[in-house]
Amino acid sequence: MTTPHPKIAEIVRADGRYACEAYDFVLAAIEYTARALGRVPAEGATEDDPANHVSGRELLFGIRDFALREFGLMARTVFRMWGINGTADFGAIVFNLIEARVISKTPGDDRRDFHDVYDLDKELVRDYRIRLDELG
Repeated sequence: MTTPHPKIAEIVRADGRYACEAYDFVLAAIEYTARALGRVPAEGATEDDPANHVSGRELLFGIRDFALREFGLMARTVFRMWGINGTADFGAIVFNLIEARVISKTPGDDRRDFHDVYDLDKELVRDYRIRLDELG
């Protein structure tokens, strides 16, 4: 994972629902998702370039994939420890990061983009599969 962003401690003091690690994970998941979608900023481009934007829905599926890659079957347990119980919690984390000016948003981004997109227990536990192409 990445080095913690200095503003995360401030965010957690203001809104203690989620662990610092949850914010670090979301920032890493944004990078992971952007890379997976081929939206890495070109040389000299700014991070605010709309061509590099990741939507809420795209981010949630990137979070799922990144969590399974990082934590495997323990992903759901890790999220619970961090205070995350549904996809809307990721929206709250993202918008806390936006309000702290750690990341930016486009005019079309909305907290509702994160509401009930998928069930964490289903995606991270019941549908968990070991992919043989990732083993080696």
